[in-house]
Formats: sequence, structure tokens, C-alpha cells
Amino acid sequence: MFFIIIFKCFCFENPSSKHDVLALPIFKQEESNLPPDSENKILPFQYVLCAATSPAVKLHDETLTYLNQGQSYEIRMLDNRKIGELPEITGKMVKSIIRVVFHDRRLQYTEHQQLEGWRWNRPGDRILDLDIPMSVGIIDPRANPTQLNTVEFLWDPSKRTSVFIQVHCISTEFTMRKHGGEKGVPFRIQIDTFKANESEEYTEHLHSASCQVKVFKPKGADRKQKTDREKMEKRAPQEKEKYQPSYETTILTECCPWPEVTYVSNSPSPGFNSTHNSFPNLLPTATPQDAQQWLLINRFSPYCRLFTNFSGADLLKLTREDVIQICGPADGIRLFNALKGRIVRPRLTIYVCQESQQTREQQVKHENGDAAANTFFVYHAIYLEELTAAELTEKIAQLFNISPRQINQIFKQGPTGIHVLVSDEVRSSFSFCSLQHQNHTDSRLCFHCFC
Repeated sequence: MFFIIIFKCFCFENPSSKHDVLALPIFKQEESNLPPDSENKILPFQYVLCAATSPAVKLHDETLTYLNQGQSYEIRMLDNRKIGELPEITGKMVKSIIRVVFHDRRLQYTEHQQLEGWRWNRPGDRILDLDIPMSVGIIDPRANPTQLNTVEFLWDPSKRTSVFIQVHCISTEFTMRKHGGEKGVPFRIQIDTFKANESEEYTEHLHSASCQVKVFKPKGADRKQKTDREKMEKRAPQEKEKYQPSYETTILTECCPWPEVTYVSNSPSPGFNSTHNSFPNLLPTATPQDAQQWLLINRFSPYCRLFTNFSGADLLKLTREDVIQICGPADGIRLFNALKGRIVRPRLTIYVCQESQQTREQQVKHENGDAAANTFFVYHAIYLEELTAAELTEKIAQLFNISPRQINQIFKQGPTGIHVLVSDEVRSSFSFCSLQHQNHTDSRLCFHCFC
């Protein structure tokens, strides 16, 4: 028995899509943006990186720490809870995820491409590793092969825990070559800690903290630290007062959790309105908690603290000038467009119609001149932004409420009716597509796409 669904689609590529991305020369860097009362706040955990901070950092700037490529550095995981605080984790394990990410917002926007380029140039290597023999108190350490910049482990807050990490990339690997040498980009080392829910899944966020680092070739961090110290010694006493002293260790400061699908709810919040680009619009009815989640999902985590008590209505009342003044020109314009629902138009729009076998037969009769045959079609829009076969498969699977794994291959009908396997070159117009269900032949599910 064969079950056949036929859909028709019309494709329109937006000619101006290449120019929809706003290019700005200035990008605001990540900042902790903690509220004033956070200075005296006692956090449940504290993470200490055993590496000295640079003496060439001004008083009100975030600390900067230099690391050597491949060298093992200790991070002490400290339980800082007051008596009676978070009793549900007493005697239980928590999960921490350590990641090396970009400090510069400009590179965060292209993180996937940057990491893929690094993987291509350094096959088999990882950006971040755990030095397990030197680590103390960690359980079930893991390093996902597909996430080169992330490691995770379980630990008991009531016991001594120290984890040793190694960063294998250097800051100059992500900079453009310029006259007079290269200036390395700063990274962030961020730690997110979670507790287990009722299903014993570590998805409930407890605490996050991060620090700014630069990574040099072996021994390069020591030379840079020495150079900074010598420069500071030559400065006048009045000038020295404008800079922070160098501390022997680096304390990670509290920040928002790194947005990731593993701990961002898959179901839209009541204060969200989903759009075709999978990023929800913020509604005036959104609570401050909803607004915080919306900021995380849309990659505005550096500003979560600034907008802690803002509801959806409060955020939507902000003018363009307000958000630019708060967040800087790049993030301000992006936040304003996100709040107003101004999204970049898709690069390709496909209108899909699902047909049953009965309506198909009616259409054949209509094409043969049978006036009595009335065929009525309802079309659904599919918006493509990446123009890849994987994206097309995902969107079709969502439309028909099936798993993308059920779609095995996509074919395009070429000259004389031959079937050509569709690759990522979906930019070309489709004349015929057939998607085959990954199952036994007696329950095959086929899709036919006329474009």
C-alpha cells in the first residue's frame, strides 16, 4: 500500500536579500552589565582561574588574562552558598559546562563559520580540552566531538573540585592580517552550572560566570605579561592610579547563561509570538521573566542585567535612540529591529500545496476539460534563509509534522525526466522534487514538488 502526498510550490528569490544584512564599522564588545547592587551580592558558586590578570587594564574595565596555548590552567569550583540556600542540591551533583567563546559581538554573529574554518585548518584538534589526570573531583567528563569549544562534567559542591583546562586556539587565528603584525582577538571563558530536574536531566540553570582572556603561542603569555608590567613601571604615579593592579588569580564574574537549545525551552512562552524565521516576536503582555528569555533566545544576553525588571511593554516602548544609547550602534539597531519585528526577508520563498490522491484525480479531469471538476488548493509558505538542502528538508518536515529523518533524499527532475540528487545548491529553481520516506517500501511516503 502506497501513501502519496503531492504538493505544488512556487519559488520566489528575493533579489535584495544579499543587501539585507546591515554592515556597521563599529561593534560593541561584551560587557558584564551588572546592576549596582550586584557588587555586594553573594553568589551560590564562585569560579577562580589560576592565572594572573594583566596590569595594563584601566580601573573600570573588565580584567584581561593572558594564557599560553595548550598549557593546563586550574579553575577552582567553589561552593559559596549561605546556610540553607539551595537545599535541593545538598548532597547531589551539579553539571557545569565550560566553553571558550568570542568576546567581540562581531565574531559571535559568525561563530559557526569561524569554528568551521578553524576545524578545517586544524583537523582532529579541539579548541578546548580537559586535563583529566590533573583535575580533582569531577565526574563523567565529556567533550562532544561536534562542539570543539565546549566541555562538561558533574561535580559535588560539598567536595573540593578543581578542573584543569587547555585552550588550543590562539587569538591571532581569528584576525585579519594587517600591516605591522596581527592583533589577537579576546575570548571569553564561560561556565554555566545546572541542577537536575525531576527527570534527572541537568537543565535547570543555577549560575553563570565568565572572564576575558587572550591566548598566545607557548610562552607568549608570559612575555606579554612581562611587557605590560614593564610599561606600567615606566608610567608616572598619577597615570598608574588609572589602572588596576595585577592579581595572581582571575575571578570569573557573574553573567547571563550562554543561549543554547539544551536549556532554552522549545515551547514558546505565552509572551512570545512565533514567526517564520523561528525567532519569536516579543508581545506587550510578556512578563519580565518572558522578556529575559526572549533576550537570551535572540542573543542579547549581555543586556539581560540591564533589562532585569523590564516587561514586554517596557521594552517595546523604547525608541531607536534609547536602545542605541544603551547598547551601542550595532546591538542597539539589532535590538530595535528585533523588538519591532523587523526581520531580514528570506532569500527564497516556496508556496506549498498538499494534495490527496482524490484531488489529484480531480485535477486530471479538470485538465482534460471536465467542467464539473472543482479543485481547490490551499498553499503554505516555506521561507528559506540559508538555501541548503538540510534547511529545505527541515522546513518540509515541520510543515507535514514528520521527523526530518523520515526524509531520506531529495531529487530534482532534470531533462527527459531523470532524477538528480539535490545538494546544497537549492538556489537554482526547482522544476520537480521528490522526497522519499526512509522506511520500508510497503509504507513509502513520497512528496512531489512542482516549482
